[in-house]
Amino acid sequence: MHTGALHMKEKEERINETVNSQRVRLLNFIRQFVSHDEDAEDILQDVLYQFVSGYEQIRSWDQVTSWLFRVARNKITDSYRKKKPETFSSLILSDDQEFLSLEDILPDLNSLPDSELHGEMIWERIEEMLDMMPEKQRQVFIWHEFEQKSFKEIASFTGEPENTLMSRKRYAILALRDGLVDMYKEMFN
Repeated sequence: MHTGALHMKEKEERINETVNSQRVRLLNFIRQFVSHDEDAEDILQDVLYQFVSGYEQIRSWDQVTSWLFRVARNKITDSYRKKKPETFSSLILSDDQEFLSLEDILPDLNSLPDSELHGEMIWERIEEMLDMMPEKQRQVFIWHEFEQKSFKEIASFTGEPENTLMSRKRYAILALRDGLVDMYKEMFN
């Protein structure tokens, strides 16, 4: 077989293997930040298209998953640009208001000139704060927010009561909100 044809076959196999192994995780991640399944599918297709077309630029296969999620975050931010802008005041919620998900504390960056840069800064800050969280809080947050596991599912494999898991998730959301408020004030003032 010709070397070029062999390289193309290997490339196709790697792309297919990556798409098959990451598709569900990416889609679940995207669904957390968009309200319609069709929009989530569209964003996923954009991410996968960028992956296939940018395949040659990926330097390390060890980092392909983080590359895919970074592209997904950028595409989600792009989709926010198309939404009606929210005011920043809606993000400063009192402590007695209920936080249900990460989406509750993320701003619509639509109206900002540097929205992509701001989006990256927010995601970097979220990742830093997740690293600093107690392990049990972080794990419940990741399972529920990013992996779309219900509290009932999480309870079944951890043995923890659902109310305990919901409480940990709420504390994680509050910690993230508190960690983002100062950043938001700087961005939006």
